[in-house]
Amino acid sequence: MPTLLALDASSTACSVALWHQPAGREAEVVARYVEAPREHTRRLMPMIDEVLAEAGVALADLDALAYGHGPGSFTGLRIAAGTAQGLAYGLDKPLLGVSTLAALALAAHRRLHLRHVLPALDARMGEIYVGAYRCQDGDITPLGAEAVMPPERLTLPPGQEEVDWVGVGSGWTLWPSMNANLQAGVSQHLDDWQPAAEELVRLAAQRYAAGERTAPAQAQPVYLRDQVAWQKRR
Repeated sequence: MPTLLALDASSTACSVALWHQPAGREAEVVARYVEAPREHTRRLMPMIDEVLAEAGVALADLDALAYGHGPGSFTGLRIAAGTAQGLAYGLDKPLLGVSTLAALALAAHRRLHLRHVLPALDARMGEIYVGAYRCQDGDITPLGAEAVMPPERLTLPPGQEEVDWVGVGSGWTLWPSMNANLQAGVSQHLDDWQPAAEELVRLAAQRYAAGERTAPAQAQPVYLRDQVAWQKRR
């Protein structure tokens, strides 16, 4: 069982999570989460120290590091990627960049047992970052490429109009701007949710177990280009 550390600074929140397996017990997550606008640089390293100390794990015990690669705040994404990259270089460990929208979808699935989730984050300038995920038994499957678009252009994924969709994330504060057809297909929207490292580290653990690795030099935020329609994943 790998020991992984995940960081996220993609929103006004700052979070850190450790995935590890104590001797004789099942794998567990030790996490910290705090709303800290513009304090990510100051907060991250002390939070890392806290979760490692609580778990009794040293930095040298890590098998890999993960970070929220975006989308989200440009400054926050660079802070998380840079911090994770610096630690990975120093420890000679691989990195895993994880989608913040996927983390939101997993959070909705784990906490509320939701099956079809539209995670969206406020991209400012009248746009949202958005994805669509089908969730089952702890696994999430993207139903299209993540995109940035004006909220009025958001539609349900093709062929998925008849299922019960729930929106999560700050992008749903723009609900009044969304079109009537979209609103009719979304049973509820939870606009106060932010991405968190607790879900990032769970997704990273799945990918690490599947053999995914990235060299520290390849750490890069994902800002998303202007995509205004769903694109099926190839």
